[in-house]
Amino acid sequence: MKIPGIVFLVLFLVPIWTSGQNEKETIIQKLDARMDHFASIAQDLWEHPELGYLEFNSSALLMSELEKEGFKIERKVAGIPTAFTATYGSGSPTIGILGEYDARPGMSQVAAAEFAARIEGAPGQACGHHLFGTGSMAAAIAIKDWLQISGKSGTIRFYGTPAEEGGSGKVYMVRAGLFDDVDAVISWHPGDANASNPGNNLATISGKFRFKGNSSHAAVAPERGRSALDGVEAMNVMVNMLREHTTESTRIHYSITKGGDAPNIVPADAEVYYVVRHSNRDEVRSVWNRVIKAAEGAATGTETTMSYEIIGGTYDRLPNEVLAKVMHNNLTIVGGVEYSAAELEFAMQIQQSLNAAKPLESARQIQPMVFTYGKASADTGDVSWNVPTAAIRAATWVPGTPPHSWQAVAAGGTSIGHKGMMVSAKTLALSAIDLYNDPSILTKVTAEFDSRRGPDFIYSALLGDRKPALDYRK
Repeated sequence: MKIPGIVFLVLFLVPIWTSGQNEKETIIQKLDARMDHFASIAQDLWEHPELGYLEFNSSALLMSELEKEGFKIERKVAGIPTAFTATYGSGSPTIGILGEYDARPGMSQVAAAEFAARIEGAPGQACGHHLFGTGSMAAAIAIKDWLQISGKSGTIRFYGTPAEEGGSGKVYMVRAGLFDDVDAVISWHPGDANASNPGNNLATISGKFRFKGNSSHAAVAPERGRSALDGVEAMNVMVNMLREHTTESTRIHYSITKGGDAPNIVPADAEVYYVVRHSNRDEVRSVWNRVIKAAEGAATGTETTMSYEIIGGTYDRLPNEVLAKVMHNNLTIVGGVEYSAAELEFAMQIQQSLNAAKPLESARQIQPMVFTYGKASADTGDVSWNVPTAAIRAATWVPGTPPHSWQAVAAGGTSIGHKGMMVSAKTLALSAIDLYNDPSILTKVTAEFDSRRGPDFIYSALLGDRKPALDYRK
């Protein structure tokens, strides 16, 4: 019997489509089956938060898990004790997945809907990097399993990237050439919604300004003292005046990290930590140089001496809409976070403390893909200018929760955070499989990358040739 052409086409294509769908459903099911295991790892990192470049236990735990899964581990890469890569497979393409795990200082919080520190003054996972690192690791393991079963050519590489919070860990990894053989990088970040939005963000330069003066008794011999704190405060006044004469989108932040030990002693040493941000890297450099001039003037006026050290510097993000679309499609397949009754009650209590609460049902929704102009910064920017990169956000926090808040820490230590983490793990895994299965996608990804970056681009790290600032959190 002769089969009509259209019928033959349908009969031929349906098994292929079904196979692809079953493939993705199997990966989702396997990740669901191991959710409790991955949640326990994330909880371990949440309960033992570590600051940038000090994440010895966190990195060791992730390396141990990946090593047990058959990944080849490269430790202490780029001259950083807590940075590593974990690689599985062979041949092309090579897909990279980023994983962070550093915490923020002073953000300790219990997993409850009220403000209360677990350990007073201790760090906390206020940006959800315990989920970030664990979710990315779960995705890498799922991809490894798929490569084994499918027999496909390809390499998956997990990047353990420390000190995102101000330490610019990925910049040193880029500078060391660790991404040179990678075809694409996929990533994610905790958030209060589910979205895959291509877009840019702000470049940064950060550093510490240290003033030195002469100590003296502030009452008996004040004329013999030269206050280093006066130098810091004079600098801050001048920089605050500078704000009036910068472009509107410039951001300048500072924190006095050392100001003296007692009010009756003229401080001989003082320090202030600055960050400058702008969407244009050249503008960041320009404003940073003006901040330096303010510091120099402050030192002259207070008869102190000043030195400064650049701590970090990150590029703005180079978007890739083709890669973002792949991730958006898979995020839509996976779906968002469904709250249980207990989670819903917790979320409602958290929202009572928020000034800008969003509908709770948005946690299960997938936002439309739109181009965004971000106001934050991340060392992922440097990666994106060296290899095509895209990232999603997953609802690990109660809708309306800002990052770097106690509410983010609290939700990140509950099943709400764990569910959002698994949304990201599934999305990353499915997206990588699309890249392995369809070489034409990577061709389009690379073409967009080359077009946006331009033929004359030469990478030069904003933090210069300095070594990693391994003691910036000590």
